Amino acid sequence: MTLDREELRDITARTLAHYAGRAEAFREGTRDHDVGQNIAALLDRLDGTPPFAILDFGCGPGRDLAAFTRLGHEAIGLDAAPAFVAMARASSGCEVWQQDFLALDLPPARFDGIFANASLFHVPTQELPRVLAQLRETLKPRGVLFSSNPHGDDVEGFNAGRYGAFHRPATWQRYLRDAGFTELDHYYRPAGLPREQQPWFASVWRRLN
Repeated sequence: MTLDREELRDITARTLAHYAGRAEAFREGTRDHDVGQNIAALLDRLDGTPPFAILDFGCGPGRDLAAFTRLGHEAIGLDAAPAFVAMARASSGCEVWQQDFLALDLPPARFDGIFANASLFHVPTQELPRVLAQLRETLKPRGVLFSSNPHGDDVEGFNAGRYGAFHRPATWQRYLRDAGFTELDHYYRPAGLPREQQPWFASVWRRLN
């Protein structure tokens, strides 16, 4: 099934409305989530000398922007939800771009790394190759993309008010390779639990020149 422009606009509008109505609750509910493993997975793979330029793609209320800033990096956030953009700017002091994931306007070769933590799964599968290509182009040569998404059986649709695409890990890996990335690492989260209790698939990718 191919989604037309109106359907894609509806997906974006309904997903953003879900977050808009729960912005404060979302911030409080995720404030203390420990994503240090994910942050380290990105930073440990970056070439060159810090500080690094990091795009927090789907930055939400700004928790991870603040973490990158505390570590001395130049972090810029991107989110489509106006409430999250305002929260992220206020809490982190960082520059935050309000952009729809399906209508990105990104500068070329701007970032050493992209941190896409629990965000790219909102992109409908038919749009994923285009979005990944745009993320690749905003990375510097040999830049690194980190992603963490809930995995599934290659199904997508609305779930509790939000649109999500739940890929098998092998499917996700194929999309990233086709977009011009090479895999550096992957793992499942939360750490230390049996696989059936690890709903998140995290992976780290380097831009191929």
